[in-house]
Amino acid sequence: MKNQISRRTFVHAATVTATGYWVAGGLEAAEPRSANSKVQFACIGIGGKGSSDSADAGKNGDVVGICDTDANRLKGASKRFKGAATFSDFRAMLEQLGDKVDAVTVSTPDHTHAVAAAKAMSMGKHCFCQKPLTHTIYEARYLGELAQKMGVATEMGNQGTAYNGLREAAAIVQSGGIGDVESVHVWTNRPVWPQGGPRPASEKVPANLSWDEWLGPAPERPYGKGYHPFTWRGWWDFGTGALGDMACHTFNMPFAALNLRDPVSVQAETSGHNGESYPKWSQIHFVFPATGDRKAVDVFWYDGGKRPDPALIGKKKLASSGSMLVGSSGTIYSPADYGEKFEVIGEGGKVLQKPKVEIDRSPGHFKEWVAAIRGGRPAMSNFVDYAGPLTETILLGNLAVWAAAPGGEGKRVDWDAESLVAKDAPELATIVRSEYRPGWELAGALTAENAPRSNRRGRFRNRRG
Repeated sequence: MKNQISRRTFVHAATVTATGYWVAGGLEAAEPRSANSKVQFACIGIGGKGSSDSADAGKNGDVVGICDTDANRLKGASKRFKGAATFSDFRAMLEQLGDKVDAVTVSTPDHTHAVAAAKAMSMGKHCFCQKPLTHTIYEARYLGELAQKMGVATEMGNQGTAYNGLREAAAIVQSGGIGDVESVHVWTNRPVWPQGGPRPASEKVPANLSWDEWLGPAPERPYGKGYHPFTWRGWWDFGTGALGDMACHTFNMPFAALNLRDPVSVQAETSGHNGESYPKWSQIHFVFPATGDRKAVDVFWYDGGKRPDPALIGKKKLASSGSMLVGSSGTIYSPADYGEKFEVIGEGGKVLQKPKVEIDRSPGHFKEWVAAIRGGRPAMSNFVDYAGPLTETILLGNLAVWAAAPGGEGKRVDWDAESLVAKDAPELATIVRSEYRPGWELAGALTAENAPRSNRRGRFRNRRG
């Protein structure tokens, strides 16, 4: 492994910090080891969000390899990244380019996030992965542990984490600006794609699509309209539904403010689903125990047109997506997906002056990751201390959604975060940890001594990669 990373003297995983250093003001970044060295990127997925992710890579270094299962997208990207090698299979790209690559972006459908990121990190590559970090809870824990073991710089693509407004709202909550938070409500206007129906009819695979590589680790099935390029989000085998799509954004500010990891139970009410596609709507109730920094708190998620009671913020009209943190002396209301816009609301819906707090301002989301690659502190949304635990919490909601398959209110899922086990619900084990098609397993297998374990890390505790 040392031979794989020895060329990049500036490629270094710095001290992994927890949320508090970014929210409340922290350490200055270390001087880069080689400020003039260019990071060499390989980009997995260059359509959709991958278009902007690969563009960011090109602005911050050299893109030497691009990979996409859609030949039309590859052709277009080749014009933007002249000289970059092209591939339809990320495994072949990483193996063939080898030490030419320092860092990898992963911007694919959810079901291939973990296998692509694990392959890259197992080879000593730094990794940026789109949200949600993974398709399953186990994968989120696994990637965090692998990132720490390999000492690589990581970041998830929930860009609101870098917004000053989100950090300010989180700092206000942490400073006691709205008292003890009693409940949190998060909602979205998703899904905006078809959801809740049967599989599409089998059709001939389009000439431009490498279907086997698109399926990747997912169970084999025939191609049909409604998978590529966007509506894969609504299928259990490929996406994570409305919750997985947007909660890494709308849940992000409450998570940063309250350290919302390791809930003890979760329960959902839904329109029902068939095991193929996510329900048309869902409401999910998470219960978080008290910690040394806050009291126990109930968190409620709403999608598919469901909303919290608008009376919680007086006479204001609720935005189509947003969040609110209801405290004993005030409420923070954010009428936006990313948490950067917010108001502090008092009794009767009166808008209060925001308390003064100190925050650590970001140079930009992608730039945080590049700075970490160059020897600075980790990005706020690094896999180990932030993105992994956030993704675990969010995807736990889908366990409750699965358990509510007949529709209506599902069973309460009591969660053992230490062991990643749903108590008294063995039928949920395959949702916690899925099987992979042969040849698409998670790379960098961790030993029994350092396999995925508890993520109970304090917000202000330093850890070294």
